[in-house]
Amino acid sequence: MNQEHELIRNLDRLHTTELGIKRIRDHLALRADLDVISWCRDQIRDKEAIIAKNGKNWYISTERCIITVNASSYTIITAHKNRD
Repeated sequence: MNQEHELIRNLDRLHTTELGIKRIRDHLALRADLDVISWCRDQIRDKEAIIAKNGKNWYISTERCIITVNASSYTIITAHKNRD
């Protein structure tokens, strides 16, 4: 099975903690009223996103950011601006 498709098929399971939401907003300078989980789903669905699984995490790289998601629980751990 293509691992990338595994993540895409399970986007409805994507979630994070309140602290995770704050951390992602701070790192990416997102608006306070933005739904962070929906925003991350949209980034992952982007046709230009590069999705890789390394160990216990997914790493999703877009033009704008890199999102880290736990592969077993689908918890968004963090996101950082893409420095490329």
